[in-house]
Amino acid sequence: MKIGIPKGLLYCKYHPFVETFFEELGAEIITSPDTNKYILDMGVKHCVDEACLPIKVFHGHITAIKDKCDVILIPRVMQLEKREFICPKFCGLPEMVLNDIPNMPPALTYPIYAFSKKKFRSWVLNAGLICTKNIFKIRRAYKKALGAQYNYKAPSNNSNFPLKVALAGHPYNLNDSFTNMNIVKKLNSLGIGILTEENIDENIIDAEAAELFKKPFWTFAKNSYGFSTYLSENKKVDGIIYISSFACGIDSVVIELIKNKLNNFPLLILKIDEQTGEAGFNTRIEAFHDMLERKCLNS
Repeated sequence: MKIGIPKGLLYCKYHPFVETFFEELGAEIITSPDTNKYILDMGVKHCVDEACLPIKVFHGHITAIKDKCDVILIPRVMQLEKREFICPKFCGLPEMVLNDIPNMPPALTYPIYAFSKKKFRSWVLNAGLICTKNIFKIRRAYKKALGAQYNYKAPSNNSNFPLKVALAGHPYNLNDSFTNMNIVKKLNSLGIGILTEENIDENIIDAEAAELFKKPFWTFAKNSYGFSTYLSENKKVDGIIYISSFACGIDSVVIELIKNKLNNFPLLILKIDEQTGEAGFNTRIEAFHDMLERKCLNS
């Protein structure tokens, strides 16, 4: 059994679990390459124009491996936290892909409710039965995959730099070095270290977001708001860089909430889509770096 796993959207956060789970069940894992121009072009070609860049990129990743696998994973992620949801495009992602891309193999599209082990086990069982009918083997694979996910630590880029910024936005925008044009490498080369939401305890993020007049409906909005405002108010960073997909409704709200909370704190918003030019991107980053340097010298 060859299981196709596209390296798009939330793959960057949960690949240790997914890959370990299917490997323990004896499946051969077929992953798409890292995002590149071909994948972006194929995504733009097959996806609807109105979709945001990460959804288009995901279509490209699907196209890259659809003819190489027996079953392909199209994660229908519904909830990551209790009483919170994520971008609605995730809910209809399988229908988008299966209707946009021709000659698709069978797809694993069972909904994912990851806010509790009890709810998540329904996905585990349905996914596992694709590879084996042995329930005990599925349970062992599930436990092994949980361990791999809990032990996984994202690489850090925040030490030994004279300046530090909070890098905010949806995780797939921050982790895709092609679509964000290697922003981490660019910042590090300018002497700027970064902190992301993975560097902050979840309880701190929740406590910060609890100060809002209403509980955030979107998990990504809560995380971006909570971690960036906490770091800024406690002077743990010199500025915030928010990477946002063009026409993202969730980002349009959370960016304004951050602005209102922090007033004049240095904040750079970088919008990305398939037309974004690297020269203008570099100019804005360099100008932001110069501003942070002057601010630190004058403080």
